[in-house]
Amino acid sequence: MPFRTAVRCLINPIRVVLRPSTSIRGYAAIAEARSVLEHELETIRTGGTWKGERIITSKQGPHINVDGSRGDILNFCANNYLGLSSHPQVVEAGIEALKKYGAGLSSVRFICGTQDIHKDLEQKLAKFHEREECILYASCFDANAGLFEVLLGPDDAVLSDELNHASIIDGIRLCRAKRFRYKHMDLNDLETQLKQSQSSRMRLVVTDGVFSMDGDVAPLKGICDLAEQYGALVFIDECHATGFMGPRGRGTDELLGVMDRVHIVNSTLGKALGGAAGGYTVGPKPLIDLLRQRSRPYLFSNSLPPPVVGCATRAVELLLASNEIAQSVGAKTMRFRNKMTEAGFTISGSAHPICPVMLGDARLASLMADDMLKLGVYVIGFSYPVVPKGKARIRVQISAAHTDQDIDRAVDAFIQTGRKHGVVS
Repeated sequence: MPFRTAVRCLINPIRVVLRPSTSIRGYAAIAEARSVLEHELETIRTGGTWKGERIITSKQGPHINVDGSRGDILNFCANNYLGLSSHPQVVEAGIEALKKYGAGLSSVRFICGTQDIHKDLEQKLAKFHEREECILYASCFDANAGLFEVLLGPDDAVLSDELNHASIIDGIRLCRAKRFRYKHMDLNDLETQLKQSQSSRMRLVVTDGVFSMDGDVAPLKGICDLAEQYGALVFIDECHATGFMGPRGRGTDELLGVMDRVHIVNSTLGKALGGAAGGYTVGPKPLIDLLRQRSRPYLFSNSLPPPVVGCATRAVELLLASNEIAQSVGAKTMRFRNKMTEAGFTISGSAHPICPVMLGDARLASLMADDMLKLGVYVIGFSYPVVPKGKARIRVQISAAHTDQDIDRAVDAFIQTGRKHGVVS
């Protein structure tokens, strides 16, 4: 072996030993990150705000099976407002779409991901909301993420209710418009913000139609009055209203008589309209056309799977054909609200099927929800950061599929559990 080669063979192992190990540094970084994450998780646990996931072993509906629980469990916390998640016609439509169109498109819409069923559903949703055009998204979170950045520029302004949904807040953060936040459902403060933003080219007032944590309905008539007075557009998120609010279930804009005064509506297919997945925007045709060209969640997300489209289409068809299902929720909602109030509980909101049972303490909400499950009623405690600190509650949601007997059984379980924890006497 040449002398130079021999020396190299001796020196190279020494260099390896002396060089700091990349893998060792990597392990140290992972260990540090793990420590930070575990500390954060422990903070959540000790704060009583840990969110576990119960496992359902049946289809969604008013009666379900839950892993670890015996027998029939009453479900009072799904967004299944019309009971369509397992409706036979909705399920069958999904099966037929799966057979005819396959499991998915493996593509975004503008490449090779648009089928005739996507266009048909968009047309039916536009008709349902009495708007010009519709664009589908993978979720309403995506619809909210994709709207404001396209519509609003640095010369514009967005005026948002302080308690708007997280997806609206995140969507607004993505746009370059000037941001104004007004106090929750406070028309006086909204007018103040409108006055302060008058130099903007275009202004958009943004609100949930129904606020999901409290079940309160936005004062849309007053909002529209102010918007027209100051030359602003109005946007509403109707996820917790589409399908059952208003005489025909069109939403809060129909309920409050302002369908022709609200310019843009975002909503979901994942709640009352079959409960699978998907969201959409309905509004003026030029806006929808521009969203198809520039909305990033639309351009860079796979098309909605055919079975989801089939289920949602059938749900919309049922509502277009009759308002009977939409009207059935109101009486059941008031039955629960009245009985719970008579029992001494504080129920937030008004006549919406979201019925928050206010408890205040996060641990109490979690413990009561666990005890309710032992009595055969599935509900979930909500606490910070989902709701403000000190505003913990159990959010009950009434469905058209619940019977009077189901509601009375849930109220009895609340009374029993409430007495155990000193909430009611």
